[in-house]
Amino acid sequence: MRWQPANDDDVVAGVPARFVAAPTCTAEAAAVLAAAAAENLAVVVRGGATKLDWGMPPRRLDLIVDTNRLTGVVEHAAGDLITVLRAGTPVEDLRFGAQQLALDLPLPGASVGGTVAVNTSGPRRMLYGTARDLLIGITVVRPDGTIARAGGKVVKNVAGYDLGKLFTGSYGTLGLITECVFRLHPVPRTQAVVLARVPPADLPDRLAAIRGEQLVPSAVEINRPAQGLIELAVLIEGTPEGVHDRAARLEKLLAGVVSAEPPAWFARYPLPGDGIGVKVTVPLTAVPLLDAAVRGSAGTGVLYAHAPDRLAVDHLRTVATRAGGHAVVLTAPAAVRTSLDMWGPVPGIELMRRVKGQFDPAYRFAPGRFAGGI
Repeated sequence: MRWQPANDDDVVAGVPARFVAAPTCTAEAAAVLAAAAAENLAVVVRGGATKLDWGMPPRRLDLIVDTNRLTGVVEHAAGDLITVLRAGTPVEDLRFGAQQLALDLPLPGASVGGTVAVNTSGPRRMLYGTARDLLIGITVVRPDGTIARAGGKVVKNVAGYDLGKLFTGSYGTLGLITECVFRLHPVPRTQAVVLARVPPADLPDRLAAIRGEQLVPSAVEINRPAQGLIELAVLIEGTPEGVHDRAARLEKLLAGVVSAEPPAWFARYPLPGDGIGVKVTVPLTAVPLLDAAVRGSAGTGVLYAHAPDRLAVDHLRTVATRAGGHAVVLTAPAAVRTSLDMWGPVPGIELMRRVKGQFDPAYRFAPGRFAGGI
């Protein structure tokens, strides 16, 4: 298949495309990318378009490859607890009966491929892991049109799994993801959420107490405003009897209340439409040190913030770096992007450049979108 002329909506981080292609299968996608390589076209992949403003604008953009026709469940092997999904499938549409793909949906409308490409995650990463952890196989099309597969459809089969890890979190800079194989988990029979409001000074002790109880929560989330009490939400999943007992212990421990459902802010990124959105990752012991307005996982040390200005970004980055973590700017207004260090220090950047050179030596796939101008 060939591509069609782009319209006014076909824009990536403010950069308009010239053409759009929407393949329906891996073979069609390979033909599109082979033709694009022959004409030296710069390519950006678009799924649910929920994260197109993340990262830097592409240095150039000729072709958007849209995956909204590359959808559906290829296979669900319930006995093996695996599923094979096409990359354009919306995460929120997935239903597997008594089984689940344990990925949260902090950005409604996100596709499977986009979730893997940026490795987005939510509260339950504490128990189930991220997309990188749940992915056991992948089919990709390299920038020259070559189809490559790695991993398998059995959880224990890890042959070629490094390819999946490379593409997870690569921001679409290494090629096009067309299919993903995930391991599934049983749907918990019930859940409860223990809610508490905590003074900032008490947060370290409360978090340490939760860890000390060894209650195996699925998530421990905080919503910290710029001033006032911190909201704490602990998700407990499992059998009715087990959930009741664990929630009762936490309710007493935190002087909180038990709810059947999480609060409205749970599993939602506090990222602005026109401000600076920052992802902060720190060791668990450093979570209480983040004295800015943040929201996210006190159980894994991955939190998100709406930074009002560059000074706030610098403060978050300083605190995170001193604690042995890092802060990455996900999205920012166009006027700020060009003068702001979006990624901060990136260990291993030279190795990342060598990987990029192996997969995309002409730097045609999402050029400049990733760390270090990759």
